[in-house]
Amino acid sequence: MPHGTSPSPPKIVLASASPRRRALLSDLGLSFAVEPARFDESQVTDGDPVARVKALADGKALDVAGRHPDALVIGADTIVVIDGTILGKPEDEEDARRMLRLLSGRTHRVYTGVSLRHLASGRHALEVEATDVTFGPLTDEQIARYVATGEPMDKAGAYGIQGYGATLVRGIHGCYFNVVGLPLYRLARMLALFGVEVF
Repeated sequence: MPHGTSPSPPKIVLASASPRRRALLSDLGLSFAVEPARFDESQVTDGDPVARVKALADGKALDVAGRHPDALVIGADTIVVIDGTILGKPEDEEDARRMLRLLSGRTHRVYTGVSLRHLASGRHALEVEATDVTFGPLTDEQIARYVATGEPMDKAGAYGIQGYGATLVRGIHGCYFNVVGLPLYRLARMLALFGVEVF
C-alpha cells in the first residue's frame, strides 16, 4: 500500500430480506449487497428484550459473515415490547388483531439490535436502539380494516410506521428509523468504526 493512503472500506453485505432495511441503507447512498441470513431464530429463547435482539441480530450477521469473511456484514432484528411481552411478527390475521388491541391507546417500546461483523479482521460491534411509540385508541373496526390491508402481517408488533400504520401512531420518543427497522443515527456511527463514512 502506498505511503499515506488508508485502506479502502470493506464491501458491505446486508444480512436481511427486509425491503425496509434495504431501502433505509440505500438512502444513505452506500453500495452494498443483500444476502438474507439462514439463521434459525427459534434457537434464541432469551426473554430479556435487549439480550434477545442482540442475539438475533448477531446470529444473522455471523451466519452471513461465515460466507463473506472479507465483507462487513450488517445484521439487524426488531421487536416490539409491551407489558414485558415480546411481540414478533403475527402468525395470522387473528394474531395481528390481538396485538393491535394490546397496543391500542398505549405506549410500547421498539428495540432494534444491530450487529456489524468483519470476520477477516475479527472486528465486531453490537448495539441496541430503543424507541417509545404511543398509539391512539383503536376501534375493532379500525383494527379490522388495517389488518385487511395486509400490511401488519410481516412486521413486528403487527404494524408498519412507514405505511398505513403511521395513522395509528400518536407520537414517538426516540429514533423514528429504529421503528422502521434500522436506526440510522446509531448505524452511521457504528459504520465509522470500520472506516465506512456515510458522507
